[in-house]
Amino acid sequence: MKIAVIHGQQHQGSTYHITHMLLEQLPCEKEDIQEFYVNHLEHCVGCVGCVMKGEQACPHHSDIVPIAKAMEAADVIVINSPTYCLSMSGQLKTFFDHMCYRFMNHRPHPAMKDKIGIAISTTAGAGANNTTAQIAKQLSWWNVGKIYQLPFTVSATSWEEMSEKKKEGAKKRTGKIAKAIPKKMGHVKPGVKQRFLFFMMKQMQKGMGYSPADMDWWKRQGWL
Repeated sequence: MKIAVIHGQQHQGSTYHITHMLLEQLPCEKEDIQEFYVNHLEHCVGCVGCVMKGEQACPHHSDIVPIAKAMEAADVIVINSPTYCLSMSGQLKTFFDHMCYRFMNHRPHPAMKDKIGIAISTTAGAGANNTTAQIAKQLSWWNVGKIYQLPFTVSATSWEEMSEKKKEGAKKRTGKIAKAIPKKMGHVKPGVKQRFLFFMMKQMQKGMGYSPADMDWWKRQGWL
């Protein structure tokens, strides 16, 4: 089992620790896990080059390539973020901005439909459900076949302050997901809603063809 982990913040707080709590319970070796932090990414400049000309036209392409390649090779994609102001971190949003070309209405990677995605977030008070839902929506638009959400209210501002009862609860919840993932692997496929959306994007490509890069991609995949 290969796993790609994208951390939405570089400090190693509750979200980081709960993510590793999950990783430790999955049947994989350390060398099968690739972890990335997105703090270093430059902001998307809105040039639309990735959509119209291809992702290589992005001025920050070299920073995105290693993460994109790791996700393509992975069986499981884990994306996390602490909850900031009821939402994901700005750093993670910047990463998603750079990955917009992978949306179904542009150039979805064919391998994504077979992958498992996991969205993780923690909050001291409220908002973790909203954050994991936002991450899950991004994964869904990449056409990831199965997506789990793990929001946690930790009632603390640091991992050290988090109660043992809360930590035990987190271990049980991550354990359930860790047991479910091996059983799901090899049997993943997008749900009805995603398949319908993909069909609609196919019709859009046939009718519009506004992006030469997108049109070429769909033709090369044999989808048109």
